Amino acid sequence: MKVINVYEQYFEAACIFNEVERHAAKVMLVATSDSGMIKYEAVATFFPYNDPEDFVISYDAYVSKVIYEGKGRRSKKKEAKYLESFREEIDELVASIDGEIYWDKPIREASFG
Repeated sequence: MKVINVYEQYFEAACIFNEVERHAAKVMLVATSDSGMIKYEAVATFFPYNDPEDFVISYDAYVSKVIYEGKGRRSKKKEAKYLESFREEIDELVASIDGEIYWDKPIREASFG
């Protein structure tokens, strides 16, 4: 099984989960391929980020949604299409735990795998 973060980036964010205030989030488009099958998943995880050096990820405030699963392999064309609607997918996901991503306040530059 091969798991690749097609896209990942850290943003300022807001969420209170398990009575802990979270001030940042890591968002990812994850591709998992295995035995001729491919799955793409939108993922967000909130973490405290109490100071600029605090990148300790707590995986309890984690939400994800499979946006595609089927036969095939990674496709740059599909990935570009999924990234076009990525923010909307993530916004829907994080709303389910009363979270918010501040898309205009990145903490780190985007990384593409």
